[in-house]
Amino acid sequence: MWGCFQLGVIKNKPVMKLMQESFCGYRFLTAQLISIVVVPFYTPTRSLEVRMLENAEGARTTPSVVSFTADGEQLVGMPAVTNPNNTFYATKRLTGRRYDDPEVQKDIKNVPFKIVRASSGDAWVEAHGKLYSPSQIGAFVLMKMKETAENYLGHTAKNAVITVPAYFNDSQRQATKDAGQISGLNVLRVINEPTAAALAYGLDKSEDKIIAVYDLGGGTFDISILEIQKGVFEVKSTNGDTFLGGEDFDQALVREAAKKAKCELSSSVQTDINLPYLTMDASGPRHLNMKLTRAQFEGIVTDLIRRTIVPCQKAMQDAEVSKSDIGEVILVVRMTRMPKVQQTMQDLFGQAPSKAVDPDEAVAIGAAIQGGVLAGDVTDVLLLDVTPLSLGIETLGGVFTKLINRNTTIPTKKSQVFSTAADGQTQVEIKVCQGEREIAGDNKLLGQFTLIGIPPAPRGVPQIEVTFDIDANGIVHVSAKDKGTGCEQQIVIQSSGGLSKDDIENMVKNAEKIIHDTETKMEEFKDQLPADECNKDLARKDSETGENIKQAASSLQQASLKLFEMAYKKMASEREGSGSSGTGEQKEDQKEEKQ
Repeated sequence: MWGCFQLGVIKNKPVMKLMQESFCGYRFLTAQLISIVVVPFYTPTRSLEVRMLENAEGARTTPSVVSFTADGEQLVGMPAVTNPNNTFYATKRLTGRRYDDPEVQKDIKNVPFKIVRASSGDAWVEAHGKLYSPSQIGAFVLMKMKETAENYLGHTAKNAVITVPAYFNDSQRQATKDAGQISGLNVLRVINEPTAAALAYGLDKSEDKIIAVYDLGGGTFDISILEIQKGVFEVKSTNGDTFLGGEDFDQALVREAAKKAKCELSSSVQTDINLPYLTMDASGPRHLNMKLTRAQFEGIVTDLIRRTIVPCQKAMQDAEVSKSDIGEVILVVRMTRMPKVQQTMQDLFGQAPSKAVDPDEAVAIGAAIQGGVLAGDVTDVLLLDVTPLSLGIETLGGVFTKLINRNTTIPTKKSQVFSTAADGQTQVEIKVCQGEREIAGDNKLLGQFTLIGIPPAPRGVPQIEVTFDIDANGIVHVSAKDKGTGCEQQIVIQSSGGLSKDDIENMVKNAEKIIHDTETKMEEFKDQLPADECNKDLARKDSETGENIKQAASSLQQASLKLFEMAYKKMASEREGSGSSGTGEQKEDQKEEKQ
């Protein structure tokens, strides 16, 4: 099972007064690339229509496969499929993942190409001694699709909307944008595949309803519940599995015969599997010839299909709807053509799936429509998507403290105030995680950063405001601000690979550092400290001898903490008095938690 990739274009059309700007919509899928060039335009009656364009080989579907020959030639699409050596497919499963991830380790056992550890710790692939990131492989396919669009447009295609699985985390979305940038595209928006399919379905629908979009692709599975109301497409919830798809169905069959067998079994009750020259013995070559019935195939993959049921139930629960509230069930991507999948969804939702959209083309059409929205040509559509997983930071004890819950409408911004866990702490390390587990270590670590320059004070006194900002692409930005000093740091989340901590200093150096920091900070904040208290403690420091420096350091630390607490509160009070509110961002109650 190859994954899918889809492409849409918005273009000027002189005959009909239509779109003002060229715009491409791409579906970033796993293996079987469905290259669909979608050209939206308005007819004289103002109805929106599309045209699907063929690729250079004259087909609407192009395998999302990349191969490298021994002489360095790069093959993309069907030519790559027929070259089995150093051929990559389903690399989207590796996008944004670490080499040590359990899913990656599982994939290593199932794919014929070599998956290696990059210097950053990410999972990359190797061919002829050269390493390639999953983003690079995706970019090679994007370049071919970009060329298809440009051959039709007659000029360079620059802007793009790329769709991704709804359950992609932040790292995977960032890597997807990287693929677009590598291929020379300006990625204006990353949207979820089920949401794009809903746009294609509901654009010309006037009635209000709740729909379920079931997206079972080559390597990933998503389910989204949406409410469509007067041109507003609001995602109520989403769920899924980024390591469940057609590739797993193929693993249950003989790989060489899987594609042919699945296609034939959708319209007939049995097919032949022929694998010539499997091996050789004294009597000559040995072949495999057997029949596989649809019932046998369905029995093999029943457990895989059942794995999609629980995410569907969770999505309905999160959206607070029952199956009787679902007005339409939309199935997208080729694996949903399988009769057993269709029957399972009919049993789950209590109604037959809709035939209103083409499973292969719906996502690309939706991406192109969103491109029209961004270009200002489609004005009667509003898309409200959600973040699929909760976001937060690790707090004292390794606890995962959520700032933004899953299925929150994006874009969104949220802040919460935390504090220090130790006396005299002048910096805090913030670990940004994504997931639903209570322990931070059980979730996906997106990145970490350190906020420095906090005045030493007793634990619990400093107020560190952490802000999460999710943009319309679902990509996370994090910042931290010391409310006492006004020191603010804008953070770009980086991969956890390669990050290291400084060695811990010994007790003597710590004692010397306390004295040095105390003198420095007192000089810096002397205007905020009572003169008599400041002079008294500095005089006490000068009277100590080297023999009792250890005891003096402890005493000095406690005294200085008291002074800095006074200074911190005074600065915070002055800042609050100056009045800097009114940003309109959402904030939590000022409940302090130890960082």
